[in-house]
Amino acid sequence: MAHPQQSMNPNLPFHLKPPLFLLGRIVATPGALEIFQPNAESSINSYLHKHQSGDWGDLCDQDIQANNQAYFHGGRILSSYLVGHQKVWIITEADRSVTTILLPSEY
Repeated sequence: MAHPQQSMNPNLPFHLKPPLFLLGRIVATPGALEIFQPNAESSINSYLHKHQSGDWGDLCDQDIQANNQAYFHGGRILSSYLVGHQKVWIITEADRSVTTILLPSEY
């Protein structure tokens, strides 16, 4: 099985890339919801699709490697995105039952 970010055409826009894993139930903290206003649902869906298609956002090499291992062998998957001037995390649990959108300060 190829590396998630290599298994797809890197030139494809993220919204055309297929999902790599299930998100489960999607929840968001009040702080994260506030960051995504006024178009929260469409904005959140866009970032969820990035996360689910292997665009982990702004992570160090070690976190990217951990995500790739989690994708293949099971484990928590973390993505980090800059939304406006605020960092937002999206975390999918190892059992893929829940995906949480939150601010790092809310972790």
